[in-house]
Amino acid sequence: MGKVSQSVRDLKQALQAVARPDRVPVLQNFFKTGPGQYAEGDVLIGVYVPDSRKIARRFRRLPLADIAVVLDSPIHEERLTALFILVHCYQAADVTGKEAVYDFYLNHTHRINNWDLVDISCHKIVGDWLLERDRSVLHRLAKSANLWERRISMVSTYAFIRAGDLDDTFNLARVHLHDKHDLMHKAVGWMLREAGKQDILPLRAFLDEHATAMPRTMLRYAIERLDKTERQHYLQLKP
Repeated sequence: MGKVSQSVRDLKQALQAVARPDRVPVLQNFFKTGPGQYAEGDVLIGVYVPDSRKIARRFRRLPLADIAVVLDSPIHEERLTALFILVHCYQAADVTGKEAVYDFYLNHTHRINNWDLVDISCHKIVGDWLLERDRSVLHRLAKSANLWERRISMVSTYAFIRAGDLDDTFNLARVHLHDKHDLMHKAVGWMLREAGKQDILPLRAFLDEHATAMPRTMLRYAIERLDKTERQHYLQLKP
């Protein structure tokens, strides 16, 4: 890894100073770090998310080389803080800087390896960058063997949804329709629900076509904002 900068050491010490070891067992269960679980072996130290955000703001000018060092950490909260910093970097950058952060993000997806790490960052970087650009990278990620890359492909469309652009959300939802992982069922259902907030008609059309094939968790998330009668209608379509 090479020499660790003083800034990286200071960041790590700042996180250790607010760590709550008593919270670790609960977090280990919440993030599924046990043998055979999706985050097996992930290390947690018990830092509250608001504390991670505060520390990220203090270190928001950390260069990408140092962010890469923190992102390579086995400690979950250090990777989370690195991603908060990366979002700060992206939002503060000019177009050239934004592209550099976007490229950095896609080159480090192997370290963005839990659902919270994906969800706090991908739509703010990948989704934002692709708003006015070719989005084929999302369809490539959607076919990845890596669960977190697949989740990035779906949750990145949140940026499009907020801009009123829904087509890719529904197209990628179709790609992920038969994904086996519960975390993808939740992500797809979540994005479908958000798309429905923008325009209910394409959500209804999607549900009319696919409700019978959707995993139940995905369906429940997608219909959460519908009225009770509609929710019951779509749930009853499931065999």
